[in-house]
Amino acid sequence: MDYEFRLDVTGQVVARLSMGHEAVGHWLNEEVKGNLNLLDEVEQAVQNVRGSERQWQKIGHEYTILLDEEEVMIRANQIELDGDEMEEGMFYYDEESLSCCGVEDFLNVLQGYRSFLAER
Repeated sequence: MDYEFRLDVTGQVVARLSMGHEAVGHWLNEEVKGNLNLLDEVEQAVQNVRGSERQWQKIGHEYTILLDEEEVMIRANQIELDGDEMEEGMFYYDEESLSCCGVEDFLNVLQGYRSFLAER
C-alpha cells in the first residue's frame, strides 16, 4: 500500500493512498486530523484484539473503522444502503468509500503519519 503525506495551503496534513486504499486516506483526513490520541486508541485496539476472535469498531463523523486480528476495514458512513434502493443491474461505486487492508500495513501507514507530523 503506497501512501503520501503533504501539507495543504492551510497547513493541515493531507494523506493520499494508493488506489483501492483511498478510504484510509479519507479516514486520516476527516477523522484523525492530527489527533494522536485517536491513533493511540486504534493502536491499543489492535493490541487488544490480537490473538483473539474479537473485533473493534469506532464510528466517526464520516468514516467507521472496524478491525480484527488480521484486517482493518474503513468505510464511509454514507454507504449503508439497502439493496432495495438500487435499480436492478446497478451498483454503488464505493472504491473510494471502502478500503480493507492487513493490520501490519495499516500500522505502517499510521507510523508514517506520526513521523510526518513529528517532522512538521
